[in-house]
Amino acid sequence: MEGTITALREQKRKKDRVNVYLDGEYAFSLGARLAAELQEGSFLSAAKLHELQRRDSFANTYKKALDYLAYRPRSRKEVSDYLRGKRVPERIIEEVLGGLAREGLVDDLAFAQYWVENRERFRPRSRAMLRYELRRKGLDEEVISEALAAVDEEESARRAAHQRASRYVRLDERSFRQKMSQFLRRRGFTYHLIREVVDSLLQQRGGD
Repeated sequence: MEGTITALREQKRKKDRVNVYLDGEYAFSLGARLAAELQEGSFLSAAKLHELQRRDSFANTYKKALDYLAYRPRSRKEVSDYLRGKRVPERIIEEVLGGLAREGLVDDLAFAQYWVENRERFRPRSRAMLRYELRRKGLDEEVISEALAAVDEEESARRAAHQRASRYVRLDERSFRQKMSQFLRRRGFTYHLIREVVDSLLQQRGGD
């Protein structure tokens, strides 16, 4: 497709989009910033049209990615999977991911560290469970190992147990042990560590 630009008209519903007319007929739409490069009466070659549409696709996809990242940090795989779900071509996805990485908006190590810190603060769990979660986010083993290096599993188990203990304050010793042990198992902690933590809590309850 090529021809002479005969009109550039702002869309009524989307003010940031402009309809481009070639030789008197609607041809395609562009973002307003790209459309500002065009002038009525000038000739638009097929090569220039292809380049404008590629840049427009990149800009639209980049905005989608930024909106997706607005809620929380994401791994590279999460962003990639999200954009594939929007049926974005692979070459545009790779281009957008490259731009996000250069801006520091997609960084798998930073994401892994964020994920671990968030879990440690609000929902502590075992190193094995954290590793499983990070693998599901598409992170490689080197990144995962670096993010988990500072995790103190015993401290994580104790923190998880203390966060939960208030729910079981009225239980007798046997029920407390059973409930707390089940809870810590769901968080991925080992039998040995669970027993140690629960015994410590029960001793503390007895002392209190």
